[in-house]
Amino acid sequence: MECKVFIDGEAGTTGLKVAERLQQHPLVQILRVDEAYRKDAAARADIMAASDITILCLPDDAALEAVTLAEPSKTRLIDASSAHRTNSNWVYGFAELQPGQRDAIATARLITNPGCYPTGFLALARPLVASGLVADTALINVPAVSGFSGGGKAMIARHDAGELDPAFSYGTNLQHKHLGEMTVYSGLKTPPIFMPSVGDFFAGMLVHMPLHADQFAGPVTAAKIYDCFADWYGQSNFVRMGAGAANHQDTPSMLAADALAGRNDMELFVFSDTGERRFWLTARLDNLGKGASGAAVQNMNIALGLDEGLGLL
Repeated sequence: MECKVFIDGEAGTTGLKVAERLQQHPLVQILRVDEAYRKDAAARADIMAASDITILCLPDDAALEAVTLAEPSKTRLIDASSAHRTNSNWVYGFAELQPGQRDAIATARLITNPGCYPTGFLALARPLVASGLVADTALINVPAVSGFSGGGKAMIARHDAGELDPAFSYGTNLQHKHLGEMTVYSGLKTPPIFMPSVGDFFAGMLVHMPLHADQFAGPVTAAKIYDCFADWYGQSNFVRMGAGAANHQDTPSMLAADALAGRNDMELFVFSDTGERRFWLTARLDNLGKGASGAAVQNMNIALGLDEGLGLL
């Protein structure tokens, strides 16, 4: 039986990628508003009501308005914007975050898709904090780099016009909108120092978490960190450990940020110095995949009781 899905904001970067994935989905029918009524509130409300689930791929303000449109019909929603990510009435849509999260998504009416950078950061931070390896009082730095598609159509157009620098940092006021969810769902008491940047590649990202040994709550080794992640994500379809443990002969000396572009996978790496006093933890993912549209489709599958991996690579 086909499930009916409406993508509100299909013309945007995330919406297009969601549609691309759903077109390959064997159990989904995409509902669309006639182009002449694409911005008509009543038409959108009607098609939301006709859907089994609606995915909002809109700017924050427009997403808030769309939620109001969906309220009379109580349509199930997945919001890919940042408007509801720390709202307690919404379930956070990172299925691998912690035990029970997938079950919460499965029964929720309101699901908020995580941000791309927070997905990578939380994949590293949450297991360490929850297991007690890192105290919730720890002060954490998070340097990261994303492909320019993370800036949406406007940034893609600027890149294509030759107006972007080859690489640049942003969010230098330390007020990035991702900080709320990064703090709340990691369990940290102090927001991390988040240092995002953009590179001259379309899609993909690396999220880093450097730590000194004395930032851990007790004695630690690279193998202990690696095993913590491996145990946490052992049953995951999409989060896996990168090749080799820390300082293993198979551990890569270089990481390409775009290696997982087009996929919904995420890889985690644990690097350390030979004395195991300094550790470099990294999450690699696609900012448009596991960090956006892929996560939305994964959440949709879970919410509709379908195989979690349908329509996803």
